[in-house]
Amino acid sequence: MDSASSPPSSLLHEFRTILQPLTLAEHFPTVQPLEVELGAGDGSFIVEWARRNPDRNFLAVERLLGRIRKPDKRGRRLGLTNLSLVRIEIGYFLEYLLPPASAAAIHVYFPDPWPKVKHRHYRLINERFPALARRVLQPGGVVHLRTDHVEYFEQMQTVFRADAAFTEEPTPADLAALTTDFEREFNAQGIPTNRASWRMRGA
Repeated sequence: MDSASSPPSSLLHEFRTILQPLTLAEHFPTVQPLEVELGAGDGSFIVEWARRNPDRNFLAVERLLGRIRKPDKRGRRLGLTNLSLVRIEIGYFLEYLLPPASAAAIHVYFPDPWPKVKHRHYRLINERFPALARRVLQPGGVVHLRTDHVEYFEQMQTVFRADAAFTEEPTPADLAALTTDFEREFNAQGIPTNRASWRMRGA
């Protein structure tokens, strides 16, 4: 696929309805493996990863309009046709909108740790998340995780270890080497990145 041809006027997809699953053909001109980033923030990861991997499609999910405008602008400037953006609440997106068994990979990088105990039920990676990931991943699909928050990372590891459908494996070197803007800021302060990759067993 030539990711620099026929760039769309906007990469941000407007939902006609949130009561039916996405039709991925409306997002991408070419059928190829799909990777999803949940909580894309300013898009520093997903835009560059899409640029480096024109043989895959990338769907970035972000709730805040102010944040998602940046990857829209950068992606259009690069002429990426393998990148699409949606503005929606992540839990609802995973449970109802992303078609079952449609994703080859899920990326979750530096989600809000909600450090106060009384707020931890707001965390994205919780006891329910592996089941949501199982719903949308293809057999053999993988979840890539990163956080600078040690206690939250321990929780992430605990919930995936408790799910027999997933096995841990090393994060690919090329993926680990691509850092987000947020990640570089924390690393510069001496705060390390905790990362893990969990692959769903094949059929």
